[in-house]
Amino acid sequence: MTETRAATFSEFGSLNNIKIGSVDLPEVGEGAVFIEVKAAGVNPVDAGIVGGHLKGRVPHNFPIIPGWDLAGVVKERGFSARRFEEGDEVYAYARRPIIQWGTFAEHIVIPESYLAVKPANLDFEEAGAIPLTGLTAYQSLYDAGNLADGQTVAILGASGGVGSFGIQLAKVKNARVIGVASEKNHEFMEELGADETIDYQNTDVGKTIRDIEPGGVDLIFDCTSGETLRQALPTLKDDGKLVSIVNHGDNIDPSIDFEYVFVEPNSRELDDLCSLAEEGDLKVHISQTFPLEQTRKALQQIQTLHTTGKIVIKP
Repeated sequence: MTETRAATFSEFGSLNNIKIGSVDLPEVGEGAVFIEVKAAGVNPVDAGIVGGHLKGRVPHNFPIIPGWDLAGVVKERGFSARRFEEGDEVYAYARRPIIQWGTFAEHIVIPESYLAVKPANLDFEEAGAIPLTGLTAYQSLYDAGNLADGQTVAILGASGGVGSFGIQLAKVKNARVIGVASEKNHEFMEELGADETIDYQNTDVGKTIRDIEPGGVDLIFDCTSGETLRQALPTLKDDGKLVSIVNHGDNIDPSIDFEYVFVEPNSRELDDLCSLAEEGDLKVHISQTFPLEQTRKALQQIQTLHTTGKIVIKP
């Protein structure tokens, strides 16, 4: 067994259950690698896991190390793990079938199939912020949404981690992007490439979208749901699609082409995101970084759901 320092919790509920200390990692088995974690992106789902919100959907074993994003360095390879050399810089979306061994730790043992080469032009903090949110936007817009050249997409919650990548990935497809978020984030969305911006506060989002795009939008990418989605839905074209990462289809008219996306690990798509980053088409905005000892504080911040861009833990 190899010890590492990590953030752990042994019962669901309050963030106060999180402790920082040494834990024993599993052996570096067949097809696995031992990674030194240099940075781990923080996402709302991480706080949700601590709160027990996924305990009925995903199996778990206590004690749990939270965190699903990582950028780091390969330190040891198990039998048949030969895709990477020791010393290679990699990144990964490390969600496993069972919640237990997360990335808010100095080290992790993980199947090498989860890994992709880290974008060479990004530092570890920037790379570690990409996987979950970048893949979520990729799978929502490209896989589920089939976004095509010249189409128009309305992104609800476009200034957050997923939405900010959504703007950029939509522009890669030469789509017209309408970004919906609070007014203070409009300049940020425009810098990312949004063609139009809408303040969801004190505004009829649907009417404003109609003013911008009288014929309606081809795709609504919903990262917030609630009243904003209710107002925006009538602007969806009859043959348009609604993709949500927060709404499971509750109260959605069955006549609407709808898909809920729960992001899945995909190293090939991480390779695509790496290429886009290296070509300058994908930029990462880090709003805050926290040391491992402040994991609880990082999760408290992400719970506000008002983070612009990404926050990262540096073990």
